[in-house]
Amino acid sequence: MRWEAFERACPSLGEMARERFERDELILVGTIRADGSPRISPTEPDFVAGELFLGMMWRSPKVLDLLRDPRGVLHSVPSDRLNPGGDIKLYGRLLEVSDLEVRGVYRDAIRARIDWAPEEPNFHLFAMDVERAGYKRFDEQANETWTWSAELGLRRNTRPNDD
Repeated sequence: MRWEAFERACPSLGEMARERFERDELILVGTIRADGSPRISPTEPDFVAGELFLGMMWRSPKVLDLLRDPRGVLHSVPSDRLNPGGDIKLYGRLLEVSDLEVRGVYRDAIRARIDWAPEEPNFHLFAMDVERAGYKRFDEQANETWTWSAELGLRRNTRPNDD
């Protein structure tokens, strides 16, 4: 489901992901190479017009992966080894956006955020179609895990660390 629908379906995890991604301005995207092996690359997320957009350089390796196979995972960037903010992961499909009006809205948002925007047609734009999501956090007392899917909804599990 598109971002706006995901936030409605799972507001607690959707709001957490949006806040974290907007604050960090960088996420990791996992794609599948032509030989089936994984690739992980940094990219900047933007929330525009009810979508989670990822703009990417023209014909970059991750773009070629996604054009061949749109399955991907987005992962928050850990702050350090202990990562007190936890890990946020979104799984689904990254779908290329070709509509020039939508691309224009995205470019306007980028320009407002960083005072620069890519020129048409020399970039790729993808929208995340969320299928599953997760959150994982460890601390000295417990491990906390949240998982969400449209079929099962949000499930939370906290278990104490073993001594």
